[in-house]
Amino acid sequence: SEFFRKTYEPTGAFNGKQFAGGRSWAGARPELRAIGYDVHGIAAHMGVLRRYIKVGDVDLLVAELGLYGVRPDLEGLGIAHSISVMYPVLQQLGVPFAFGTVRQALRNHVSRFCRKGLANILTGVRVRSTLPDVYPDLPSTTRVDDDVLLMVLPIGRSMSEWPAGTLIDRNGP
Repeated sequence: SEFFRKTYEPTGAFNGKQFAGGRSWAGARPELRAIGYDVHGIAAHMGVLRRYIKVGDVDLLVAELGLYGVRPDLEGLGIAHSISVMYPVLQQLGVPFAFGTVRQALRNHVSRFCRKGLANILTGVRVRSTLPDVYPDLPSTTRVDDDVLLMVLPIGRSMSEWPAGTLIDRNGP
């Protein structure tokens, strides 16, 4: 939780608050975690959660990648390596695709990874999510993100089999 607070607080105070009190997840608890360590402690983290999403009118099982973070002194060295290390694990999960959303600020990092052919960036796709009840004084609500990068990794199917649609519904927290 300390790693996430330090990693996410620079992007907004609320982003770090989600990890207060020893909480190492936000919304949905990951099924798997990949944690990289070095002599200074946790260097990087990525969570994976199998879930159904709806792409257009199609319900689709995916491995959602999230809770991604790299310690600030290592930024620029991590996302491509982190996902490459996770690829065999994603294959073992038996999902057709993995997907994740990242901030526009990570476009260069994600683009470099996608050039290697393991992933694709989809544009013009909005993502609807149910916000979890993180705090008792905040109501559960939904939001639609249209300013995120959507990254899709074909795992058990080819990218040509990704359903058409301009809205992904994450089916709640």
